Amino acid sequence: MLAWLRFLLSGLAVTAWHSLEVIWAALRRVPDTPGGVYDRVPYDWARTLIAINRIEVDVDGLDRIPAGVPCVFAANHLSVVDIWLLLVVLPGRLRFMAKREISYYPLLGTALKAAHHIFIDRKDLSRALEAYREAAQVMRSGMSAIVFVEGTRSRDGVLKPFKKGAFVLAIAAGVPVVPVRIDGTFEMLPSGSLAFQPGRTRVRIGQPLRTDGLTYEDRDVLMERCREEIVRLRD
Repeated sequence: MLAWLRFLLSGLAVTAWHSLEVIWAALRRVPDTPGGVYDRVPYDWARTLIAINRIEVDVDGLDRIPAGVPCVFAANHLSVVDIWLLLVVLPGRLRFMAKREISYYPLLGTALKAAHHIFIDRKDLSRALEAYREAAQVMRSGMSAIVFVEGTRSRDGVLKPFKKGAFVLAIAAGVPVVPVRIDGTFEMLPSGSLAFQPGRTRVRIGQPLRTDGLTYEDRDVLMERCREEIVRLRD
């Protein structure tokens, strides 16, 4: 009961505080620079929530991430805790690719838009493709994108079919896809539950997949290669 209450209250309070910090910076037209407020605040938010909720993180394979190169980090998705882990573990300037509905969330959605996270309208293909093109341009300036390739959280802990957006984006931007496997967060907080339990998690980084010379028609092949790598990372 105490762990659940700590999770709920910390999530609300810490998220509201850091969202307001980003919104205030945007209102003052603080520029989006490397290591600036739009990079620092998400890291601080995630690190604080991990500490408060007593989450332990083991990381393998960070040395596989291409140094100094923007990437599309393609990860499985088991729990909201996954977001915190990736913001703390992964290097570089990070932005999430998410469904457009999240941009309408009070405070959080406004903060995410202010920090230039990527929103995709899955119901409108033409708008989605335009969003990919805009995101690719942003990535060429040095941003990396985090994408949960199943599109939503797994409700039973089993890896679901992948969406193609991450691979369309990587090909458009000409950047590597880095497969990422997360374990331990489903047991900690299953989808649709608030029965949070502290514990140990693990993030494993797979072999980067190059996109040099690939076109839009290669997205399915790239997706399957990524899936094979995430499955391979399983214990």
